Amino acid sequence: MDAPTASHAASLAARIAARTATVAIIGLGYVGLPLARIFVERGFPVLGFDTDPAKVTALAAGRSYIHHIGPEVIGALNATGRFAVTADPARLGEADALLICVPTPLTRHREPDMTYVVATAETIAATLRPGQLVILESSTYPGTTAEVVKPILERAGLRSGTDIFLAYSPEREDPGNIDHSTSRIPKVVGAEGEDALALSLALYDAVVPRTVPVSSAATAEAVKLTENIFRAVNIALVNELKQIYAAMGIDVWEVINAAATKPFGFMPFWPGPGLGGHCIPIDPFYLTWKAREHEVATRFIELAGEINTAMPRWVVQRLADALNDRAGKGLKGARILLLGAAYKKNVDDMRESPTLKIIELLEERGAAVDYHDPYVPEIRPSREYPHLAGRRSVPWDLAAFGGYDAAMIVTDHDGLDYAGLLAAAPLVVDTRNACRRAGADGPTLVLA
Repeated sequence: MDAPTASHAASLAARIAARTATVAIIGLGYVGLPLARIFVERGFPVLGFDTDPAKVTALAAGRSYIHHIGPEVIGALNATGRFAVTADPARLGEADALLICVPTPLTRHREPDMTYVVATAETIAATLRPGQLVILESSTYPGTTAEVVKPILERAGLRSGTDIFLAYSPEREDPGNIDHSTSRIPKVVGAEGEDALALSLALYDAVVPRTVPVSSAATAEAVKLTENIFRAVNIALVNELKQIYAAMGIDVWEVINAAATKPFGFMPFWPGPGLGGHCIPIDPFYLTWKAREHEVATRFIELAGEINTAMPRWVVQRLADALNDRAGKGLKGARILLLGAAYKKNVDDMRESPTLKIIELLEERGAAVDYHDPYVPEIRPSREYPHLAGRRSVPWDLAAFGGYDAAMIVTDHDGLDYAGLLAAAPLVVDTRNACRRAGADGPTLVLA
C-alpha cells in the first residue's frame, strides 16, 4: 500500500470511528430515507440528496411522504442538527461517504435500466475528491459496481483503491416491517479492494448489528439477486399450486398452513394476485439478462417469472367466472371494487403493484373499476400506467359497497372490516385469504 492510500484510508477510518464522517444518502425513497435515519440516530452527520425538490422541501419542513415514517420521525431527525437535505449536487463534495439508493427498474424489454445509477455516478464524479467512499446499495446485476460505476468515477483521474474507495452493499429494506427494520438487519458488504472493504465494514458496523463481508462487490450483488430470486421462485410455486388446487376444489392456504407445521424441510410462502414492490418482480430479470452474456440459460428463473406475471390475468378470470356463475353476469358493464392499491399490506408503496395491471385488465373487458385503499388516497404516476395516475380511493362505505357487482381483495391491509364487506357486497373475491384469516367467511366469498 502506497503512502497516499494509507493516508486517505486512515483519515477516513478515524472519522468513521469518531462518527464525524459526513454520510451522504443519495435517493431519499423507501430505502434511502430509513438509511439516513439510522445514521443520524447513531450520531453521524447526514446529508440527504434527492433530485426531487418536493421531497427536499418536505423533509426540511419536517414532513414525511412515506406512511410508515411519520412526521414525528422527520422532526426528530431535524432537531438533532445532524440532518440536512439538498437538491444541490455540488454539496456532495462535502461528504466522506456517499451511499447510492436510486431506482434500478427494467426497460419495456425487461432489460436492466441503469439510467439512475449512471446519472448518479456522473453527478458524484463532478465533485469527487480523494478519500471519499462510494457505496452502491441499489439492486443490480453482478458486475455493476466494477463495470458501470467505477469507470465513471475514475474518469477524473482518481483511482479506485488508491484515491477513492468503492463498494457494494445490497439494501434489505422491507417497508412497514416493524420486526425487521433497517437498524436490525445484517449488511452484506463487498468491495473493490481491501481498504474499501475495511472502510465500508467500519461504517456499517456503526449502525447495524452485524456485517457480512464477501470477497467482491460482484459477489455482494449476486447475494441480493439470490435472496429475491429465492422468494420469486417459491412464490411462483405456490401460485401454480393455487391454480392446481383451485381446479380440485382444495384451499391452497389451508394446505400451506398445515404443511407449515412440519418443523423441518418446509418454509411457507403465500400465493397472491401477482408480485409487487421494487425487488421481487425485477431482480430475477437482472440475472437472466446478465446470464445471457455468459451464454447460460436461466430456465427455472424465467419460468417463475412467467407464472408470477400471469397471476393478475388468472385472478381476473377467476372473478369473471365467479360473477358469471353467481350472478349470470359478464365483466362488461359490471361495477368492480378493488380493495388495495399498495403492493403489500399496511404501506403506501405502489411500486409494481399488481392492482394497476388488474385495473387495466378489468377495464379492457368493459368493467367500471373503483378502488379503496386507506394508505393510497390517489394513484401516483408510474412509467407503465400513466393513464391511471390521479384516480382517487373511494371512501370505506359498506352501504355503497352493496352497489358493486363484486369486490376483489388485492391487498390485505389490517384493520379493515372484512366481515362487514362480506355481508355488504354480493360477491367478494379474495386473492390473499384476508377474510378467513380475519375470521370472516360466508357464501359470498370466493378464493382466488
